[in-house]
Amino acid sequence: MPRHDASELASRLGRNAEVVCRHYLSSGHRAGRYWIVGDVHNNPGRSMFVRLTGPESGKGAAGKWTDASTGEHGDLLDVIRETLGLVDFKDVTEEARRFLALPHPEPEKTRTSIGRISGVAVGSPEASRRLFAMAKPIGGTLAQVYLNGRAIRSLVGTAALRYHPRCFYKLDEHSPTEIWPAIVASVTDLHGNQTGAHRTWLALDGSGKAPVESPRRAMGDLLGHGVRFGKAGEVLAAGEGIETVLSPRQVLPHMPMMAALSAAHLAAILFPATLRRLYVFRDRDPAGDAARDSLFARASSVGIEAISVSPIAKDFNEDLRWRGVEALRATLMKQLHPDDVHRFVEG
Repeated sequence: MPRHDASELASRLGRNAEVVCRHYLSSGHRAGRYWIVGDVHNNPGRSMFVRLTGPESGKGAAGKWTDASTGEHGDLLDVIRETLGLVDFKDVTEEARRFLALPHPEPEKTRTSIGRISGVAVGSPEASRRLFAMAKPIGGTLAQVYLNGRAIRSLVGTAALRYHPRCFYKLDEHSPTEIWPAIVASVTDLHGNQTGAHRTWLALDGSGKAPVESPRRAMGDLLGHGVRFGKAGEVLAAGEGIETVLSPRQVLPHMPMMAALSAAHLAAILFPATLRRLYVFRDRDPAGDAARDSLFARASSVGIEAISVSPIAKDFNEDLRWRGVEALRATLMKQLHPDDVHRFVEG
């Protein structure tokens, strides 16, 4: 990315410095003209100071920060990189653009202290965007505890997942409203625009899903879209559930993947114009077989090579949890195209 473009992006973030800090440095608080937090990794404390006001560039610019204990300093692009654990600067700028594209209304107009969204239609794409904007990165939260408990320990490239500590749950219009922590996933289209969100409500200690009747629900415009991990080029892997997709990512962290959230939606995913090879991470059940067959027919009709990748057990997360990473690696290597084994398999 050209240097002047990065500077412009940093300036745009600086114009919204407090909103950026509330989102990515949620452990801190405002004190006058500064946001105060422990460090650039969002730990609690008072060592790091972020300027909330000032010129757009140069000395004293809004968004510039200094950590008094380490002497480190930088801008809000550095904050995004460090809090999300991003390595590739392209991923940092994509996340910054995604964040800047979200609506950021005044807090008192859009939420209560426990995260109620108001002023938009329930279940709409706009409501899903606001919910995702209200959530925070999953590192160090119950979302990470939950995923670690599912043997998903590497969270590289999972910026599509966020954590909301007090997310509303209501079984139906006649049921009382409950509040549970939740993983909130961004559902996006081929251009990266958020069209929906998926919630997984969690137990209060992160040991499993919340003890509610339907702990997983989606909202917004889902058809054709999905929860994306990495940007698809010539290769894409698609599966039904988020955990089903995150499990092979423990072995294939750089392969672009997406979770369609159900078998029916998997069969209907839209193909990027650049796509040449599609892997289908199927679940071993009739719905998974039907989704695979439908997807294969669609891919073949537009000249895309489709490859079915099957777990040993019911799904890939079950393989990962009960057979381990090395066994999963062996399973995947047998089913990938030779070019992709060399390109994507780690270890």
